[in-house]
Amino acid sequence: MAGYTDTKQMFYGASPKIFALARSMRQNMTEAELILWTKLKNREIFKAKFRRQHPAGMFIIDFYCHEYKLAIELDGPIHDIDDNPEKDTNRTSLLEKLGIKVIRFSNYDVFNNIDQVISTIQKEFH
Repeated sequence: MAGYTDTKQMFYGASPKIFALARSMRQNMTEAELILWTKLKNREIFKAKFRRQHPAGMFIIDFYCHEYKLAIELDGPIHDIDDNPEKDTNRTSLLEKLGIKVIRFSNYDVFNNIDQVISTIQKEFH
């Protein structure tokens, strides 16, 4: 069936609780997420569909393209404190074990160098 996606595979067994949290996060996106979302949505720059705040197993991925199994994560200042860098590394490792490639950008990159962010993402499609 054209356009059919196996949702169980696409969501990696995410629980209803994760789906509800993702829905809430879509309604409360950060400024950096909103800026990048304007570049990712509607297949305008990339000819692939991205989803925002996408449930995947026990995680919520900031932006996810299932066709390429590509996750884009944006890291604000909170990602630099306490044990958050280690948690991010572990999260990336677990997502990669699911076959998902993860690329990360800081909010600073999105605010100050969006063209480089877009260029880096585009390289993943070639």
